[in-house]
Amino acid sequence: MARRVGILGGIAVAAAAAMILAPALGIVPLSDARSAVVLWSLRVPRVLLAFLAGAGLSLAGMTFQAIFRNPLVEPYTLGVSGGAAFGASLAIRAGWTFTLLGVSPIPLSAFAGALGSLALVYGVAVAGRSFSTAVLLLAGAAMSFFFWSLIMVLQYLSDFMGSFRILRWLMGGVETVGYGGVLDILPFVLAGSAIILSYGRELNMLTVGEDLAASRGVSVGPVRGLLFAASTLMVGGVVASCGPIGFVGLIAPHIGRRLVGTDHRILGPATALFGGLFLLACDTVARLVIAPAEVPVGVLTALLGGPFFLWLLLRRPRAGGSLA
Repeated sequence: MARRVGILGGIAVAAAAAMILAPALGIVPLSDARSAVVLWSLRVPRVLLAFLAGAGLSLAGMTFQAIFRNPLVEPYTLGVSGGAAFGASLAIRAGWTFTLLGVSPIPLSAFAGALGSLALVYGVAVAGRSFSTAVLLLAGAAMSFFFWSLIMVLQYLSDFMGSFRILRWLMGGVETVGYGGVLDILPFVLAGSAIILSYGRELNMLTVGEDLAASRGVSVGPVRGLLFAASTLMVGGVVASCGPIGFVGLIAPHIGRRLVGTDHRILGPATALFGGLFLLACDTVARLVIAPAEVPVGVLTALLGGPFFLWLLLRRPRAGGSLA
């Protein structure tokens, strides 16, 4: 335990150091006359947004993997990201310009799409009178394919500019001016993280099996529903502001298990910190590698996530498909 806590502390130190160092990196030196504006209006908010988004996506991925007892599950798999992406694409295609409580239509529609996906997945489970993990997982995968098919239809029906805007949003990114984006996702990440981290023991039980969890006093149905809803809302909030940034929720939990083991009471904080650090590092590379132009950070995480996913597939026979 002491070793794992020490590793967790090391991850926290690395994350803090990255958050301090990242704002200093860029094509505009901090000695420039514009440095104060660039630092506090662009770089610091972007660093905070990247860290929060990475932490939220990673914790959600860890939770989904525990609930479904499948190491290959991540937010994309369950249709949450697909629903949010469809909502945003619909707002772009329709040209909506209204605001609600100061929030623009694209993030509002993306969040509504995430909630719609959650409702549809649970609706399928209710219709089939089965809330098993297999049914929920298959329903989520079906919803994901369905929503991405609708997005392709919207792109086909859009003009060149509209299609480009949809495509660019689907690439994901943490570009922001000011702290509006940070404040938009902060409540979702804080609330979702608080719920997930407080259920570390229950996640340990669910990972082993629902029957064992029930025998140890865990109310499997309500707990699983609460964790699923908290993770979905957190992902919906992140995707609404940043677009569908893939594979963070797959990579970070696995690296966390390698570093601190499978006890979710330690794995949860480690996954959140490493996920924030990972996305922050990816975004820093993405904005510097071809400066002054930028690579959308979702493109970079996809380039890293594809080979990582294949590596997981190749090692699963030896690992027995477990989350260890």
